[in-house]
Amino acid sequence: MERRLSPVELDFVTSAPVRQVFTAELAAPPAAVYRSLAVEVGSWSAWFRAVRSSTPTRDGAGRSIRLSGGGRVEETIMAAVPDSRYVYRIDSINAPGIGALMEEWALAPTSSGGTRVRWTMATNGRLPYTLLLRLARPGFTWSFRDAMRRLDRRLTPARPPSAGTGR
Repeated sequence: MERRLSPVELDFVTSAPVRQVFTAELAAPPAAVYRSLAVEVGSWSAWFRAVRSSTPTRDGAGRSIRLSGGGRVEETIMAAVPDSRYVYRIDSINAPGIGALMEEWALAPTSSGGTRVRWTMATNGRLPYTLLLRLARPGFTWSFRDAMRRLDRRLTPARPPSAGTGR
């Protein structure tokens, strides 16, 4: 059963009662990471195992997501700042107990030319949902790290071995 969530605004990313933040550093540059997140929306299933399909909707203003395990999500893109920020609000989902949910992907260049990725899940909901979310944090951590490794491999061409490595 699809459930409509509260239509929160961008400030919810920082004001939500429950926020989970995950970070990773990728060798790929911010432009390539942003392109995979916000432009090549259909590519998510190739690097994020939790996503079975991701389809742009409403001429790019939204997305329809199918998750592993049967989850279905309809989203509205709230901010898309090339090479630095991608934020979407979940408008409807087929899971109980959630009041509002927004996700932010913040990208920053590293000194080596790569990207520091910060993924924030901002949410509120009924107590059982928020408790379950906290218990599920190790799973989200693993899923995020795996997705970032897969994305980085996808975006970073194979490099020849360094001199002196014997390979």
